[in-house]
Amino acid sequence: MKSTLAPSLWLVIGGVIWGLFWIPLRMLGEAGFQAAWSGFSIYAVSALIMLPVIVMRARSLWAGGLALLICGALTGTALSLYATSIYFTDVIRVILLFYLAPVWGTLLGLVFLGERLTWFRVLALVMGLGGLIVVLSPNGAFPRPQGIGDWMALLSGIAWSLGSLQLYRLQRVAPIDQMIAFIVGGLVVTALMLALGGDIMGKTPEISDIQAAWVLILVIGILTLPMFFLTIWPCAYLTPGRVGVLLMSEVVVAVISAAVLTDETFGLREALGTGLIVSAALVEVAGPFFTRTSKTHKQS
Repeated sequence: MKSTLAPSLWLVIGGVIWGLFWIPLRMLGEAGFQAAWSGFSIYAVSALIMLPVIVMRARSLWAGGLALLICGALTGTALSLYATSIYFTDVIRVILLFYLAPVWGTLLGLVFLGERLTWFRVLALVMGLGGLIVVLSPNGAFPRPQGIGDWMALLSGIAWSLGSLQLYRLQRVAPIDQMIAFIVGGLVVTALMLALGGDIMGKTPEISDIQAAWVLILVIGILTLPMFFLTIWPCAYLTPGRVGVLLMSEVVVAVISAAVLTDETFGLREALGTGLIVSAALVEVAGPFFTRTSKTHKQS
């Protein structure tokens, strides 16, 4: 408990910050950096700011080898798809489809880490998925992705679960190196999306757009670095399933902020679904404590 408490708390805080991430993405879109161009600009500025650190840690990064390269590719793919999907569908749908991640994370933990499926994890998954179904099933039909934005959001959750598994396996690698791999991986993946997707991934910004928005891009790039670190560092200490559940703190902030700042709906159904998802995160955090307390009472 002592070894995972601090990472768990910081990850929840990171999730809260991620819940507001759609705002700068929309701002960049309005400034001419649409779809994948917004994520590319953030990654590019972040990589530029981190360039001195990248040079200083070149030997350490090289020592990370193929495992670190795969880690960066997976986590970078996750954010690239996530950031781009916001331009093709509602913020609420992006957030909630991404948060099938706890299911993928739990399955990966069972298969690759030898985790046991505890009652509190099962309860957390049931509540979390129940919340998703409530929000994404306005007509009572089982929710399914609809359109490119929904599919990107779903795939981003899968990529994140695989990436967080890799982060957990690379505990020997310094968190700063993991974050660098994440940023560089995201930059490369987003560049590939732009090259292969053409105008579907966003119209190329004009020179005038770059001149008008470079300060905004710089500020956003600087502010996202702490958010990146708060997301990457805890993953070295927490299993993928737990990471996915704890990051659900993002859902509350994202859903409420989207309802307040946009014309997206937030009614009784959305409130109920969000409440179930938040409850899932609370069960995940409190479950081990109650399990340990119960064992103590039985032994006494």
